This record gives sequence, C-alpha cells and structure tokens, in this order.
Amino acid sequence: MPIYNAPVQDIQFLLQDVLNVTETGVPGYEDLEADFTSAVLEEAGKVARDVLAPLNLSGDQEGCTLENGVVRTPKGFDKAFAAMKDGGWTALDCDPEYGGQGLPYLMGTAVGEILVSANMAFNMYQGLTHGAYSAIHAHGTDEQKAKYLPKMVSCDWTGTMNLTEPHCGTDLGLMRTKADPQDDGSYAITGQKIFISAGEHDLAENIIHLVLAKAAGGPDGIKGVSLFIVPKFLVNDDGSLGDRNGVTVGSIEHKMGIHGNATCVMNYDGAKGWLLGDLHKGMKAMFTMMNEARLGVGLQGYAVAEAAYQNAVAYANDRLQGRAVTGAENPSGPADPLIVHPDIRRNLMDQKSFVEGARAFTFWGAHLIDRSVRMDDADAEGLISLMTPVIKGFQTDKGFEMAVNAQQVWGGHGYIEENGMSQFVRDARIAQIYEGANGIQSLDLVGRKLAQDGGKHVMAFFEMIKSFIKENSEDERMKPFNDALKAGSKDLQAAAMYFMQNGMKNPNNALSGSYDFMHMMGHVCLGFMWARMAKAAFAAQDAGTGDATFLATKIATGRYYMARHMPATGMHLARIESGAEPVMALAAEAF
Repeated sequence: MPIYNAPVQDIQFLLQDVLNVTETGVPGYEDLEADFTSAVLEEAGKVARDVLAPLNLSGDQEGCTLENGVVRTPKGFDKAFAAMKDGGWTALDCDPEYGGQGLPYLMGTAVGEILVSANMAFNMYQGLTHGAYSAIHAHGTDEQKAKYLPKMVSCDWTGTMNLTEPHCGTDLGLMRTKADPQDDGSYAITGQKIFISAGEHDLAENIIHLVLAKAAGGPDGIKGVSLFIVPKFLVNDDGSLGDRNGVTVGSIEHKMGIHGNATCVMNYDGAKGWLLGDLHKGMKAMFTMMNEARLGVGLQGYAVAEAAYQNAVAYANDRLQGRAVTGAENPSGPADPLIVHPDIRRNLMDQKSFVEGARAFTFWGAHLIDRSVRMDDADAEGLISLMTPVIKGFQTDKGFEMAVNAQQVWGGHGYIEENGMSQFVRDARIAQIYEGANGIQSLDLVGRKLAQDGGKHVMAFFEMIKSFIKENSEDERMKPFNDALKAGSKDLQAAAMYFMQNGMKNPNNALSGSYDFMHMMGHVCLGFMWARMAKAAFAAQDAGTGDATFLATKIATGRYYMARHMPATGMHLARIESGAEPVMALAAEAF
C-alpha cells in the first residue's frame, strides 16, 4: 500500500521563515506561533496517515455505487468522515459565529494539502462543502446563513456546486435549467446538471446544492443567470429536516480517477430553490465559490504529486537495479539502488523542486486571500485574482506531469494498479479539467486578468520581483536565484508587451500564445518563491537556527529549479512571438 507522511517541516518553514506569519500584521496571524501551527499540522498528519491514506487505494478500487437513488461511498468512508467532523477539521477556518474555529484561510490551506495528499477523492466531500459555505457566507441573507451554515460548517450537511449541463460546460450562457418564481418567494428549479462532484452520497443528513439557473426577465447569455440554494431535504423553520425536495441523482459517472468521490448527473424537477445573492447576478456569487475552488484545485495538483513523489523516493531507495557508473555504491548487494543513477535523480529533483515551489506559491496565494478578506486589501485582492488562473492551470499541468514522473521511477511496477502509482496519475488528471479547463484558465489570464484595473496588478508583480532582486543583490549566494529570476521576468514582460503590440491588431496572436504565457508566468512565480525560500534559508543558516541539513537541501533544490526549469521561459517566449500564423495555418477540414 502506498505511504504518506505529512511534510510538516517544510510547511513550518514556509509559515514561520518565508511568510513570517506572526509579523505580517494580518488579523489572526498573531496566533500562528510555531508551537501552535506545529501542533495543528502534526495532528492533521496523524489523521491523514492513520485514517485517510489507508482508504485511498481501497476507495479507488471499490468506488461509489448507486442503489435505489442513494449513492453508497466506499467502505470506511463513513467512519473517516465522522472522525473528520469530530476532530473539527471541517470547521478549521470557518466563521466562529456559525461554529467555525476562525483560523486564517492560510491554515485551512496548509491542513487541506495534507488531507488531499492522503486521499483526494475523500477530501472533496468536505472541500466542496467549504466552497458552498463560502458562497452563502458572502452572499446569503442573515436568514439563509443562520439556516444553512452551522450544519455545513460541521459537515452534518454537505454542499455542491451545479454549473455544467450536457450541452454546455464553460459557455454557461447556453444553460437551459430554468427557475420559475413561486408565490412563497421560492423558485421552482427544473433542468439537468452533469459532472456534479459529491452530488449524492451517504455521508451527510442533507446536501445543499448551489444551482445556476435562468429566471425570466434577465438578459440573454451569462448575464441572465442566477444562483439558487436547493437543498436535498427542505429545511423547516426550526432547523429540522422536512420533505424530500424535487432533486434526484440520475446516474453516477464511470470515470478515469477519483473513484471514491461520486460524480453525479443531477435531475431537478420543479425543486424548491431560494435565490442566493441578486437576481440575474448569479455568476458574481458563484465566482466566490469558483475562485476558492480553483485555488483548491491548484493545491490538488501539487498535493497529489507530493504523495506520488514520496512513494517514488521510497522505491528508488529500495529497488536494486544496475550499478552506478562511477563504481558500486552497494558492493555487498547484487546491484545498486535506483537512486544512484543520474536520470533517476533528475526525475526526482524535477518532482521535488516543483512540489516545494508550488506549495510556497499556493501558500502565498492563501496569504493574499487573508489580506484581502481580513484587511480589506484591494491590492492583495487584485494580485490573487491575477494569480488564480496560474495557480490552477500551471500547477495542475505540472502536478500531473510529476505524478507521471513518479510512476516512471517505478517502471513496470508503476503500471500495476495494486501499487497505487497509477491511481496518483489518474486522480491528478481531473485537476487539469474541472473548475475550468486549463485552456480556459490561460484565456482568462491573458484575456482578462492582465488588463484588469489597467494592468495595475501585473505591473505590481513585476515591480515586486524587481525590488526583491535589488534588495538582495549584495548577497553573492543569491546570484543564481536573482539572475534566473531576472531573466524569467524579462521574458514574461516581453511576452506581455508582444500581446499589447500585436493582440489588438489580431486577437489570435494573443490567444494562440496564452497557454505558453500561463506556463511562463508559472515558472516565474515558482522562481520568485524559490528565491524567497533561498533568502530565508540563508538567513537561518547565518543565525544558526533550524535544521542544517534541511536548509542545505532547500537551497540545493532551489538552485536546481533555477538552473533546470527557469530557462523554459525563453522557449515559451519564442513560441508566443511566433504569433498566430503557425497555429491557425490549417483550414478546419485539414485536421
């Protein structure tokens, strides 16, 4: 069975040394002392190792089943879900007014990584609930919040998001689900939604669906969409459960991965729903949930890669195969372990340098969300809006690639299901698709986010990098980090300039290069994170604090990323500057 151990030391380094959480001035961060965060992370690691990880392989093999309109989750999921609820893990960063613990979003993110790495499919039940909670918390009436949130915080009730329909995915303006107003102030919701994660299951008393639908009187397209709260069971005024609502599961999908999570076709037949937020302004409310979900999916990208990496390292140390070209390193044995071979080292270093860089990038994004929410920081809100498609798109692309790399270390044994490496690959694959396929993320980045607020936020990001390099230019140890970061940032600025100069004349010039730009920006963001981590590691070395081996390893891993991955920005720039002609050269019938 695959192993998993929470990377507590690495997470602590980010919180305490890189982000310096207690010194940021963000309300609530003053409580995040090292002893406290360590205790929370260690306990989360135990739950992940002892409760969730043992169910990952069996949950994948067993999957979910539909029986008489009820989805049965894999054996052991119910007890594990109860343990999560009893431990308060579902309420970690929720509002204390509704039963939450009130910790910052950053801590919820750190713990979330550990839970996802241990069992991605299982964690989706509570992860989606958190997203629905956030949407109701931000846009619901006081009555709606009082009625639904306490039970959702405790996960006695879970939540979903219902967007996609059989004939429309990203183009939500084409949706056909209708909402007809009723005399009692509710709406009758009629239509079908597909690909609904955790749409039906046996883990909770009630499921609170957030459903996009069109009500009469709105404009055509996406601007006419509204968002509705549609519970599986109606909720009485005293909070007790009433009649079954007109929402049923039609079927569950048989899919490539995340078998332990039920992906449902949901049928709404005049189901009672209540408007969430303003009429015909549903996307505003839904984006509260989608932006959180996109950061969470970006986290899934590297969290699954982390679990796969740990198993690849263990196998590379145990598996004897061949001899080191420089001489036997295991002379008493029949062969040397795989890890002596340079190509295995390259493979593992690719994984390690990505995962640790992506973790830092995601935590920084969570920190920006905390600044935005807890300090009403508009600049932080703009910056995380810019970064969200990069966190989601780049990290899930690379996360899948690294899961494949980890499988490759295992060779033929990685292709055998019982060893678990195939599951990491299959589970990671969905993260590139749901919550907006990665091509859509790149279009959002180039088509909307770069120009947002007159380009203010991307310019602030460039200035942030420039200032960092200048501030650390006197430290010779930082030169490999500064030089690579400077070159990558220049490539990124050149690509943005190309879009400005050529995109207006021919929008295809920008759209053809958008995917490359997303990856280029991903590399620059991870390079920036590695430079920050290196600075913190050097400072700890100078102070004589921390684990000397850990710090030296961190610096060496960062140098690897800067030397081996940052040069990719030049390749992406060359592709972008080739324009739309090579991409659009063929007529449609020539494919």
